[in-house]
Amino acid sequence: MPHIKNALLRYRIIDKCIRNHYKKFPTKQDLRQACEEALFGSVDGDHICDSTIEKDMFNMKMEHDAPIKYSKVHKGYYYEDPDFTIDDVPLHEEDLKAIKFAAYTLLQFREVDMFKQFGNAIDKIVDRVSISDKASESDVNEYVQFETAVSVRGGEYLTQLLEAIQKSVAVYFDYENFSTNTFKPRKVCPLLLKEYRNRWYVISFDLIKEKITTYALDRIQNLEISSEIIRKPVNFNPQHYFKYSIGISSSESAPEIVRFKADDVAAKYIETQPFHHSQKVVQANEVVTEFQLEIFISEEFIRSIMSFGGEIEILAPESLRDAIVQRTKRMKKVYNFD
Repeated sequence: MPHIKNALLRYRIIDKCIRNHYKKFPTKQDLRQACEEALFGSVDGDHICDSTIEKDMFNMKMEHDAPIKYSKVHKGYYYEDPDFTIDDVPLHEEDLKAIKFAAYTLLQFREVDMFKQFGNAIDKIVDRVSISDKASESDVNEYVQFETAVSVRGGEYLTQLLEAIQKSVAVYFDYENFSTNTFKPRKVCPLLLKEYRNRWYVISFDLIKEKITTYALDRIQNLEISSEIIRKPVNFNPQHYFKYSIGISSSESAPEIVRFKADDVAAKYIETQPFHHSQKVVQANEVVTEFQLEIFISEEFIRSIMSFGGEIEILAPESLRDAIVQRTKRMKKVYNFD
């Protein structure tokens, strides 16, 4: 089973490399190094050889109809059908067995500290394979719908950025500005990788701006890892940086005490899905519940509050209440009502 599982993992890594639009036409050596780094954390060739990659690509062609071609001009591999991905290929029984084996192995370690943050993801995988045991694939798709995320770019940079964080080296990339639709060069020392709502971000010390800045990986192009050692900011604590944050925003200022009240129905939702771990009930009756939390007031929090419309009223601080009032006035103007 482990042999089958590793082969399936290599297929997906090879598929991802061939589909990488920012590093086209990977060589056999590129594919071998990518597989070895992802599976074993090294690139020295002790675990995977070139012949293994050759067999994998042959099996991908034979078993999954992967349109892999070799370009003599670019001296690398590509898909003849640029829209092909092995992720769209139906899984065979052996594939499902391998996934189940891996999922139930992970389940045994879900309470270990290093895996706790992935507990929900592990549960979702185990739920999915458990349901597949009890019904046909068509039944599962018809009667059970799992939450899915819209695919975003940037995941291909995770391994490189993690290595840069561990080695404390400078990273270069071009970053897209949503306002101007242009790319600007950046030089940063990456400090922390963070996922929020199925999108990855890198918190970095920007060496040009000379301050800690957050960059979304899906807006990065032409990433390059240098060998230049950078001294990390001594005041950066990855365990504390997002302690008072909701979403991906942090602040150098002190957190604020936010108080708001919610009607009976909204309060039930908010109690079961808190905005922040500091959230607590101050007082409650049958009609309204008052909450309090200590946070950095961010755009993410304001949008979350406004999603409840008139079911929530901000009590403090006054600056947040005013911000909500101003946005409500703009909505009134947009929708032209009295």
